[in-house]
Amino acid sequence: MRGRGDRLERQLTERGLDRMLVTDLTNVRYLTGFTGTNGACVCGPGVRLLLTDFRYTERAEAEVEGWQAVTLAADWLGGLAERLLGRVGFEDDHMSVRLLEKLKEKLPEGVEMVAAGGRVEELRRVKDAGELATIEEASKLADEVWRWSVEQGLAGRSEREVARAAEARIREHGAEPSFPAIVAAGPNGALPHAEPGEREIARGELVVFDMGARLDGYCSDGTRTFASGDPGEEAIAVYEVVREAQQASLGAIRAGVRGEDVDRVAREVIEAAGHGERFGHGLGHGVGLEVHEGPRLSLRSDDVLAAGEVATVEPGIYLPGQLGVRIEDLVVVTEDGVRNLSSLPKDLQIVE
Repeated sequence: MRGRGDRLERQLTERGLDRMLVTDLTNVRYLTGFTGTNGACVCGPGVRLLLTDFRYTERAEAEVEGWQAVTLAADWLGGLAERLLGRVGFEDDHMSVRLLEKLKEKLPEGVEMVAAGGRVEELRRVKDAGELATIEEASKLADEVWRWSVEQGLAGRSEREVARAAEARIREHGAEPSFPAIVAAGPNGALPHAEPGEREIARGELVVFDMGARLDGYCSDGTRTFASGDPGEEAIAVYEVVREAQQASLGAIRAGVRGEDVDRVAREVIEAAGHGERFGHGLGHGVGLEVHEGPRLSLRSDDVLAAGEVATVEPGIYLPGQLGVRIEDLVVVTEDGVRNLSSLPKDLQIVE
């Protein structure tokens, strides 16, 4: 973990900062390995401090390497303030205005707080070998749960039953769901973030099944659309358009390409089929300690992809009142393409 602090320190030097105060717990974990629910860290030249309270003293000592673990007493903000020096970057995208003002009241003379949000998130985008291995294991676990779920059948079961069974299976394998599973059948599939309900899955429907596993803090994310029997020609045609769009966009990814341009590849395929207005979300997003992080693959993204980043590729078509189709893979960006972490087939699977 010390190396991550060194990378952050180099960013501070480039931006004329003397210290960085990190308060977002996901970023604290990334930098230090600390998994408690109250913590902050201070980074600067020769300074690597993980600050927590009495409840987490032993956990910090066990989890944190390369950083000095410090237990603060009752005055949390005062303890933070007295460890800050000079120009101090803070996470303005995570710290509230009210908390910042309270912190400023306790700062030593000469300390200036400088908005510097996104610094750690930028570091998190490119994964190291250990992170990639964990994400790959999480993806394999989720794929196994999909296979198991299909074996149980879909027709005649409620969306909620299928989703909850999958989440329980993930836990049985020693992980946690990285987000509440989405199982959306028939017209509910037209809702990109549908919540599974008591609606029974009928025969001959498309079923959008979106889930992921969180293993050792790292997430996976994927989607397959199944059919609970023959869904009819229109549904199959829509499915094939999404599959073509996904394959085309996968082929466009490599280091140095803009996320916007990859999104456009998928969108052009869907627009050519007459469904452009029914693909209303971005093509994909980064995955790591959070299930949604950088980089972004969308028309509003200015991200340039780099080798070692992990991202979803998930085009979809959503026809209100009728059906939805989404196909999502999780991939690692390489210098000349992708390494696909998703192993499930993408031919439309008929689940009787």
